Formats: sequence, structure tokens, C-alpha cells
Amino acid sequence: MNKVVDFFKGLFKFIYSKIFLIQVVIAIAMLAILSYIALEWLESTTNHDQRIVVPSLSKKNLDQVEKILSEKDLRYEVQDSASFNPDYPRYSVIEQNPVPGSEVKENRKIYVTLNPSGYRKIEVPNVVLQTRRQAEPKLKAIGFKIGTVTYKPNMSDQVLELRHKGKKLEPGSMLMKTSTIDLVVGDGKGLKLNLSN
Repeated sequence: MNKVVDFFKGLFKFIYSKIFLIQVVIAIAMLAILSYIALEWLESTTNHDQRIVVPSLSKKNLDQVEKILSEKDLRYEVQDSASFNPDYPRYSVIEQNPVPGSEVKENRKIYVTLNPSGYRKIEVPNVVLQTRRQAEPKLKAIGFKIGTVTYKPNMSDQVLELRHKGKKLEPGSMLMKTSTIDLVVGDGKGLKLNLSN
């Protein structure tokens, strides 16, 4: 029992001694110095303080994009093309991420979306034998333009034919979005002529 008591007395005496306190202070100082060195090393290897402002790549082609980004130690990756936008040159950047003005680290990858070469092709719906009032909104809703409307003697006032650049257009054909479709519509007078006979 006396040995245990003596042990704890000796332990407490050592803990409160100057030698122990000096060693604790040295250990804390060494830990602080090592932590500081480790943080500085991490910051230097991860370019923590280095920031590059992302330039605007809007309306630039890929050659221009590569040149601009390589000068700033940045990279790029092309994402899927967007819907065609006539306000942007073909194959030029229409969107980018991160956005212009963002601050990024060196060697960061900038994702760019390119404007395609033109409008995509879409299917011409079957509006033959529908009234002009029904056909026009359907064609416009999916992106076509209505051109000339020609009337042909017929007892109905329905759409008889669709035409594109003077050629008859079959429903289900593929045309570029925003293409102009001409309508050949019955004049509705054929019925009156038949009744008068």
C-alpha cells in the first residue's frame, strides 16, 4: 500500500516539476511548428492562394478557346451541343462552366457547350385533312414557319397538301426546325357548286 502511495506522490511531484512543464511546453511548441509547416506545404502544393479569373469564351471557336485557356494554365472539355442559337456563330461556345469571372485554381477544367451547325431536323406532323385553323398552330408549336397559303377548289376547307420549296411534302418527312412550310388548302366552294347542280 505504501508503495502505491509513494508511486502517486512521486508521479504528482514529477508532473508539477519544472522539468516536466518545460518538456510539455517544448512538445506543444514542436506540434505547433510542425502543424504550421504542414499547412504551408499543403497550401503550396494545392495552389491554395493562386486564383485565376475565368475568361469569357462566348462566341469563340475551339482554336480560340484552346489558346486563351492555355495562356492561363487552364484546360477545357467539350460537352454535348446545345440547341442551335442563330445569335452565335456555328461551332462557337454558347455556354461555359464555371462562368466568366469565377476564380479557379491552375489546371482547372472549363466545360464548354458548342453551338451546333444548324437547327436539328424534326418530323413534319400529319396535318393533312385538318382545317387551316388546326394545322397552323401545330406546325408553329414544333418550330416550323408558315409560308404561303394557296387555295384549291375543293368542297372542304381542309389542308390538302404541304409543300416545302415548291415540292410536295409528305407527313413524317424530316425538316430543319424553322423551315417554312407552304399550305395548299381547300377553298370550301366545291360543296356549293355541287349543290347548285
